[in-house]
Amino acid sequence: MDFIVDNIPWIALAAISGAMLFIPMLRGANAAALSPAQVVMLVNRQNAVMLDVRDSEEFKASCIANSRNLPLAELEKRLDELNKYRSKPVIAICATGNRSGRAVSILRKAGFDQAYNLAGGIAAWREAGQPVSTGKAA
Repeated sequence: MDFIVDNIPWIALAAISGAMLFIPMLRGANAAALSPAQVVMLVNRQNAVMLDVRDSEEFKASCIANSRNLPLAELEKRLDELNKYRSKPVIAICATGNRSGRAVSILRKAGFDQAYNLAGGIAAWREAGQPVSTGKAA
């Protein structure tokens, strides 16, 4: 009992930091992240739109077939170009999943309820053995 009384500040700090680890899970922070296998199923079953938010040069070097390039820096200004896809799932893609996560936030705020992130980006796509090709910048 003396140990607990003597270390109340440390115990409280541990409890608070532990709780902070679970808050993003409770809010569903990664609920929009899909594995490469889930992305393939969504494309095949619901004709999902693949939106590559990497820079044009990255996209030209390698991309997922039939993906559309719209760099993250231009996404908010060019949202009108995506209006025809509002009723479809939109999967944001980048190199590792970071930029595409931000793109999903932008898309969801703009009313794209079915916006998803390819978890791990094109690196995870390749690692899963999925094909890539060279692209043409939009």
